[in-house]
Amino acid sequence: MKKTIALTHPKLVPARLVDSIKYDIKKYLNRERRKTLPQDQDYWTFDCRFGATEEVAATIFTSEINKHIDAAVAQELPSFYIEILARACKHKPRPAAAEADAADDDGE
Repeated sequence: MKKTIALTHPKLVPARLVDSIKYDIKKYLNRERRKTLPQDQDYWTFDCRFGATEEVAATIFTSEINKHIDAAVAQELPSFYIEILARACKHKPRPAAAEADAADDDGE
């Protein structure tokens, strides 16, 4: 999803427009998470960028999207750019956790 979203609408109240935008983004993320994972991959992760325009967009975490939308509304920007790209990943085993499990098994 690469999109420039307007924060003004002639008929909608700004608060309802923001709620609609957040809902559409949440719906997109859920739709991407439901897709079938490629072989040997464990989960979907998202590469996100946010900014007033595409040229000034900065990398953000998925959990920060709503905060950035609220900040754009507070700054009274006419629109903002958001980019969300899904990427399949594989969990890496944590060596410290594996060693702790082995130590617990030896102690019993």
